Amino acid sequence: MQNEPFWLDKKPVIFPPTHLAMTDPNGLLAIGGDLTPEWLLHAYSKGIFPWFNPGEPVLWWTPDPRSVLIIDDIKFRRSLRKNIQKLIREKNLKVTLDHCFIEVMQSCADIERSDQDGTWITDEMLAAYFDLHKKGHAHSVEVWMDNQLVGGLYGVAVGKMFYGESMFSEVSDASKIALIAIAMQLKEWGFQLIDTQVETPHLKSMGARPMSRNVFEALLHQQTQQAFPVKKWQMEIDWLQAAIEHGHFQAAINPKAAL
Repeated sequence: MQNEPFWLDKKPVIFPPTHLAMTDPNGLLAIGGDLTPEWLLHAYSKGIFPWFNPGEPVLWWTPDPRSVLIIDDIKFRRSLRKNIQKLIREKNLKVTLDHCFIEVMQSCADIERSDQDGTWITDEMLAAYFDLHKKGHAHSVEVWMDNQLVGGLYGVAVGKMFYGESMFSEVSDASKIALIAIAMQLKEWGFQLIDTQVETPHLKSMGARPMSRNVFEALLHQQTQQAFPVKKWQMEIDWLQAAIEHGHFQAAINPKAAL
């Protein structure tokens, strides 16, 4: 028998057990609640995230299976390495963290996507995640070429768990550069995986794979319980060299790697 989504009040901040989520649509758990930092952090700590269209109430999701990127398994074509090295020389390529969070999130909202009609990143979502950013839990990655913002991503961190939310790219490979850079820095800080929520061909090509909700939640609990004392997010390593040393670039993508 198909479960129905639960209706939430704004108080108390509580979600039903995730195994009660619907299977069609996959992972819809609850409707309502609020987008305050208290609600959002409580949701992410349980593997739940908000995703809804303009004019809808807040919808909370926990899909099964879940799309995840194990940092050690992230793969990119070897040609990306050569392109990055060229961009560093010719375009003064740089990657920063938390330099312009709201601009990155707005760019993610504005970018046109072939598989979407409009955006789910509404003004309400922008305000909510900017609040979370000011409290030190939402973070942005910025990719710069010739001092112009050309790509990036944003997400949420709880303990040593990072939840990727959205990315954008105004030039070829910019979002991939953002991902490999943050992945290498997260690895340096002791993070093991990046939540990518729902499978897409783009993420799958970079190593994202489906994981059962039970396994994901076990890893989630392990990672969120680890203390993470870093107060200011900034690039502390040579992320490209780290990616090269850890073998994240390969001659060709194995289509079975993400299965």
